[in-house]
Amino acid sequence: MNVAARNRLMGWLGAGALTVLAGLSSGCGYSVGARSEFRTDIKTVHVPIFQNKDFRRGLEFQLTEALIKTIELHTPYKTTSNKGRADSVLTGQIIEVRQGTMGLDFKTHLPRETQATVVASFNWKDLRTGKVLVDMPLITQSVDYIEPVGENFYEASQEAMNDMAERIVEKMEKPW
Repeated sequence: MNVAARNRLMGWLGAGALTVLAGLSSGCGYSVGARSEFRTDIKTVHVPIFQNKDFRRGLEFQLTEALIKTIELHTPYKTTSNKGRADSVLTGQIIEVRQGTMGLDFKTHLPRETQATVVASFNWKDLRTGKVLVDMPLITQSVDYIEPVGENFYEASQEAMNDMAERIVEKMEKPW
């Protein structure tokens, strides 16, 4: 291979490597720092335990815990258990959880794959001004699980709550 061909090949490889690095560094959509899409006037968020209108107990704790972790990990905000010290409050409720059969086993006619859908609402409010920053009267999140391979509703609900927390935190980004 001559020098010109080798230089062209190295240029293509370098451009490919830069493309891969740019894709990897773009992450999952969260950005903190100079290009942050989060409000800079809010420093702290109070997240009380979400209300739960569904008959399944404990889901409100799963969602609240997932929200606090997601806010701490993926935003510039700090969470506080003291509402009096918070700049803002994020409240909400689980409206319902639905389960539906996605597919039946051909031999037993028992559910093979099931889908769990969480329906919730939330409100993010600036406590200093009283202004509502985000109001989502309806947000849904679905996950599939397969009981015959050992997956169960509890694990699926935890995954749904983690995914729901990520979606709520995404709504805390621009536009406000």
